[in-house]
Amino acid sequence: MDKEFDRPINRKDTASQKWEKYRDSDILPMWVADTDFMSPPAVIQALHDRIEHGVFGYTNVPGELNALAIERMQNSYHWSVSQDEIVWLPGLVCGLNLACRAVGESGDTVISPKPIYPPFMSSPRLSDRAVCTVPMKETEGHFILDLEALEESLCERTRLILFCNPHNPGGAVYRQHELEALADLVIKHDLIICSDEIHCDLILEPGLKHIPLASLNPEIATRTITLMAPSKTYNIAGLGCSFAIIQNPELRKQFINTKKGIVPDVNLLGYTAAIAAYKDGDSWNQEQLNYLRENRDYLYREINQIPGLKLLPIEATYLAWIDVSGAKLANPAHFFEQAGVGMSPGRDFGDGNFMRLNFGCTRSTLEEAVRRIKVALANELPA
Repeated sequence: MDKEFDRPINRKDTASQKWEKYRDSDILPMWVADTDFMSPPAVIQALHDRIEHGVFGYTNVPGELNALAIERMQNSYHWSVSQDEIVWLPGLVCGLNLACRAVGESGDTVISPKPIYPPFMSSPRLSDRAVCTVPMKETEGHFILDLEALEESLCERTRLILFCNPHNPGGAVYRQHELEALADLVIKHDLIICSDEIHCDLILEPGLKHIPLASLNPEIATRTITLMAPSKTYNIAGLGCSFAIIQNPELRKQFINTKKGIVPDVNLLGYTAAIAAYKDGDSWNQEQLNYLRENRDYLYREINQIPGLKLLPIEATYLAWIDVSGAKLANPAHFFEQAGVGMSPGRDFGDGNFMRLNFGCTRSTLEEAVRRIKVALANELPA
């Protein structure tokens, strides 16, 4: 167990969204998707160096960052991307909203998986689009999008599909044949797809690898808006630096035009952190992944021994999608908060039978959370 990740860091009184929610309660915050780990030393040092410069004016996209992103796509996925095809954004959620506004017209329909990260369902509505949710299906302990249901849900005004790989919640990593089947469907029905791949560097299961949907072939690349960011991997979400890769020139133009005057540029510290993360953060991330795997394996064993709870294998992310339906709780979120564990309610993701637990924390925190859950359910469930 890596001592660096096992070291508690006090995040109270730092205006942390995660920790402020329960600041006056004895509730462990295990909800929003940021970790309790200190960012890589290279990132911290780069930020110190930039701050010491002392001038924080308007900032262009650093050429070094574009080069690093291009190199990363090539080395990791054998995917050739040019600088012109990258659009930098101050967050991934705004990318989802821009995609919904840039594709089609008011009143069109956007397809979203369900369960899914909540902005997938809110972005279409905020963009004056209808949202049509398509269920995930369990295949050999692997939660993926139901393509048959997706195809059946298409209507005359469907223009866009929102997709998430690795999936949040659930942690599924899509295999190549699954992605190829999805790509064929998109091409067949003349659709655009926005692929949220923000957890691409958090693959936990040995033998699995992330494959960007757009990297499959040129035809699906022309129909894909790919969203990525270093934020989840290196715990720098508060610095707001994400990017879209859009290889279709016309689609990219629509996306950029929609962004103009509304979405601000990335701030200079966001750029600084992203450069350091992509340049010097990979060895740190390998240590983080080892720690997260141990947390995942511990949580998987413990949760599946608790009556009323079920957890499928987690292939990626630091987010556990726990089936609590067997516990027959009237209000699961309230129940677990009363037990001292603050998780994300499954209803926010489209399924109230689940709770999402963030295990990107110290092992001692995770063990205490499991202990509290066990005690609470032991007192709730009949013997």
